[in-house]
Amino acid sequence: MKDFGKDPLTVGIVGAGVMGRGIAQVAAAGGMDVLLFDADTAMVATARKFSGEMFTRAAEKRRMTADAARAATDRIRAAAGLNDFARCDIVVEAIVEKLDAKQSVFRELESIVSDDCILATNTSSLSVTEVAAACRRPQRAAGCHFFNPVPLMKLVEVIGGARTGPRVIAALVELARRVGHTPVVVSDSPGFLVNHVGRGMVTEGLRIVQENVTEPHVIDRIMRECAGFRMGPFELMDLTGLDVTFPVSEQVYNQFFHEPRLKPTPMQRRRYLAGLLGRKSGRGFYSYEGDKRVEPTEPQAPKAGKSARFWVNPAEPALAKKLKALIKECDGVLDRGRKPGRNSIALVTPLGLDATTATLDEKLPAGRTLAVDVLLDVARRITLMPTPATEQDIINHAWAVLARGGRSVSVIRDSGGFVGQRMVAAIVNTACEVAQQGIAAPADIDTGAKLGLGYPKGPLELGDAIGPAVVLRILENLHRVYADPRYRPSTWLSRRARLGMSLLQEERQ
Repeated sequence: MKDFGKDPLTVGIVGAGVMGRGIAQVAAAGGMDVLLFDADTAMVATARKFSGEMFTRAAEKRRMTADAARAATDRIRAAAGLNDFARCDIVVEAIVEKLDAKQSVFRELESIVSDDCILATNTSSLSVTEVAAACRRPQRAAGCHFFNPVPLMKLVEVIGGARTGPRVIAALVELARRVGHTPVVVSDSPGFLVNHVGRGMVTEGLRIVQENVTEPHVIDRIMRECAGFRMGPFELMDLTGLDVTFPVSEQVYNQFFHEPRLKPTPMQRRRYLAGLLGRKSGRGFYSYEGDKRVEPTEPQAPKAGKSARFWVNPAEPALAKKLKALIKECDGVLDRGRKPGRNSIALVTPLGLDATTATLDEKLPAGRTLAVDVLLDVARRITLMPTPATEQDIINHAWAVLARGGRSVSVIRDSGGFVGQRMVAAIVNTACEVAQQGIAAPADIDTGAKLGLGYPKGPLELGDAIGPAVVLRILENLHRVYADPRYRPSTWLSRRARLGMSLLQEERQ
């Protein structure tokens, strides 16, 4: 087998749609000869023209020379049929996501290519092992999953089937690096890496809305401004399209034999069937005017009522200290008694618990108690959560005081783990279970999430920043509130939290 990092290579690509032409473009830019085939010959012509225009534009922006742009354009040639792939070193299949169609292509290719030729599928959802089962030599078949748009999304999932040879995996890793992308090695598992890890944010966000805790745009704002994500789950689903997100969510859940952590919601299916797909349909979780999202207005803070002191529960000392400093910054008055005064507002800072449970645990007056989430960043936004019994004037006064200084306040209904805590805990826990199952190495999990999902930190890195023991407590308390196995902690998380280890640390052999 050739050295895929250095030797001259001929790459065959079956399918000239968006993915096929993108793979052709980066392969040609990486110095490889490309043969492109599609049953629709017009698609091949369109793909070659598009790639040429992209190379010309890159030369105009001085990202490559004019000579290099012409050479790259010339390296992409049309194949008259699959027989032209006889001289290929690798063939990448990028056709429709149907198992029988992919298996048919692989069977035909095996009768044409050499025994050393690698057969790779760009599938995003089908089992690589099952695709390769159609092959006479399944050890040379693997997954090589690029992301759309291929030239911009610099991640490649290299997926080994049950019988894929190690040399094939090593060759695909080198190929990905040669085209300027970052490879992550993934075992053949439902959703592979990125689509599996991404379920943590999406499914928990939908669960919070289904529970009527708050609205989608509030969750998105909390995830952006408090958790530091570039987009919240509902912005992301609208951008990707629910016609993509829902089938993936359903497939991953079913293929994992109904693992509770990955369970979709009925609301997601209803919206999918109603055609509320997101930006592409003009309406999803948001409405759109053209390509512009219509952002709901931020509610104005009410005027503060009669002066009231704030008593902060000391059950979580670090969070209590942070909340007291925030109240002082907002010119609020603290009640420093051992118990809240008769007219004081009691504030609790629970980890994973709802306001009701925290109030009852601490034997506080439910009508005058509120929960405040100060675990994450509170510089721009803070989350306030009353019990069902909390009086409205108490809510309004706390809201008014905490909004001083330009900080936004999101008032949500009672929920285990607020919004930010349970979202982040679900994201971290999902990634920990991916690590526990050996689907990918811890460092690759974080790389995949950052490059494939746009996360500001990898989920394991995020868990380490918050503290594995803190994430574990949030999950244990969520499980206490909901008695739902979706919140059971991954053993990867629980062991490392108890041992004081990093979530990124591999097990010692």
